[in-house]
Amino acid sequence: MPSVTLDDVASAAGVSRSTASRAINGGKKVSPEAQAAVDDAVDRLGYSPNPAARTLVTRRTGSIALVLPEPDARILSDPFLAGLLRGVSDGLYGTDLQLVLLLARRGEPPGRTARYLRSGHVDGAIVASHHADDQLEERLADGQLPAVFVGRPFTDYGLHYVDTDNQAGGMLAARRLLDRGCRRMGTVTGPMDMPAAVDRLEGWRQTVAGAGLPAAITHGDFTVEGGARASAELLDHDPEVDGIFVASDLMAIGAMQVLAARGRRVPEEVAVVGYDALGAAGRTSPRLTTVYNPQVEMVAAATQTLLAMLAGEPAPAEPHMLAPELVEGGTA
Repeated sequence: MPSVTLDDVASAAGVSRSTASRAINGGKKVSPEAQAAVDDAVDRLGYSPNPAARTLVTRRTGSIALVLPEPDARILSDPFLAGLLRGVSDGLYGTDLQLVLLLARRGEPPGRTARYLRSGHVDGAIVASHHADDQLEERLADGQLPAVFVGRPFTDYGLHYVDTDNQAGGMLAARRLLDRGCRRMGTVTGPMDMPAAVDRLEGWRQTVAGAGLPAAITHGDFTVEGGARASAELLDHDPEVDGIFVASDLMAIGAMQVLAARGRRVPEEVAVVGYDALGAAGRTSPRLTTVYNPQVEMVAAATQTLLAMLAGEPAPAEPHMLAPELVEGGTA
């Protein structure tokens, strides 16, 4: 049978073609009676709008982007990134929106993802795990594309974001080590081109400095391997360190592997505190003491904020901030 056209729907509903088009694409300037007639005609005839034509009328693509500027291998191994993908997908349940996943590609020039986002391919974006040189913040700052960041942007461009108080989380970790009696402490940070890593380090450093103690610092990359490498550097610098704050649970796994290889017992000789509490903490023995990063709440808030912006609601004036919590384990 021939495809049902918009003209067929208009004729069956007893309205003009333009009225039928408006009713199908959002109902703007359409009376309740006409809307009901068009809806009935669509159901009876089995009409399905042409996606390309609908995009021209509504200027909507029916999709949003989740932007994770990380290599695809990390999406499979990092519980925070995998949880982001699941959370945003779940948040779109019940909508007609499709999810487009944008990852970093090796050797990709800076700004390429931002250009894609601004070229009309998606209706909005959720950005997470962003780095200083991604050029996403400045390119999305004009508000032409509705966007919400999961995590504080580096620069205050007025962008909308949801975050946990990472500085407070770093303070929690440092206080736990101080309360245990640690006096020769070190930290393994995340990448310093990411705001979460910067904030966690700042909270930890302020608390340790306030106690009048020295601070040994090495830098990791939020991976098990990076945590092992940075922890080895830390122990080479100070073999007698008695407390380590590791800025992610994955890196803490690497740190504990290095401590075990060097014969340093956890927690008897070295206390360890991680960050995230998203599953990896259960893979250590003893179970890792860590700081809870409320990922589920952050992703839900970011998704709902973006959906509200797409529906025409005013963007929130202030960021949505959540509090971290210490999760007791057996390592500190």
